[in-house]
Amino acid sequence: MKLFYRHFGEGQPIIILHGIFGISDNWVTIGRKLAEEFSVYILDLRNHGQSPHSDSFNYIAMMEDIEEFIEEHNLDNPVLIGHSMGGKVAMYYALDHPEKVHSLIVVDISMRQYPRRSAHINIIEAMMNVDFDKVEKREDVDEQLSETIPSKPIRLFVMKNLERTGQKTFKWRINLKALSENIEHVFEGVEHPGIFDNPALFIRGGKSDYISDEDMDKIYTHFPGATLETVEGASHWVHAEKPDELCALFSKFTGKACEFIAKRKKKS
Repeated sequence: MKLFYRHFGEGQPIIILHGIFGISDNWVTIGRKLAEEFSVYILDLRNHGQSPHSDSFNYIAMMEDIEEFIEEHNLDNPVLIGHSMGGKVAMYYALDHPEKVHSLIVVDISMRQYPRRSAHINIIEAMMNVDFDKVEKREDVDEQLSETIPSKPIRLFVMKNLERTGQKTFKWRINLKALSENIEHVFEGVEHPGIFDNPALFIRGGKSDYISDEDMDKIYTHFPGATLETVEGASHWVHAEKPDELCALFSKFTGKACEFIAKRKKKS
């Protein structure tokens, strides 16, 4: 499957993978910062954003998409960065192709299987229940979503998936049918016998429960070069809430700056 992507910069390749309901646009700000030192590819995973739709939606299929992308673009020794669902895709790929990955950064997700999370189900149901016959502007969608999703930031995040089809007509770009039918796969753990010996950085939000101390035993078994960092005050959406702190950790891990050149010059 040929995935949609955004590309910035030159140098060693970095591939960024978003989480469920996300799109490549969510990572453009950080991607542009990294692009001062790297060749950054931000992907839309299958059934998300501008990438193709498919009835198949699981980690193996998404991992194979990444393999196809790396081969098609002749990317040598990329750094993989994945958030949430994208983090599990990145882990699967690193374990399955350890010789092809320079290093790994996983943002707020562990290897374990997670219990079915009602928040994800509620978001899917809320999106599927939007009556587009009653929508003429984005605010109309926001109003309908607010009946099920009280959080304004989450609604704004969800509405990144809106696509205008006419002057007063919209639709969801995301493949809600495939997500609804395969949502249990998203909660599955990373079950792979492989070992990834290269450097790996796991980052968790201080207010998130997605990576616990107990999770690290399994992570260290499969990623013996792993280190764990915590971004205090951040929830699961670390990149949205604490982008500067996240970039600082990226810089520490890669040995290269994660900030705009103009900003660095201004300080000097």
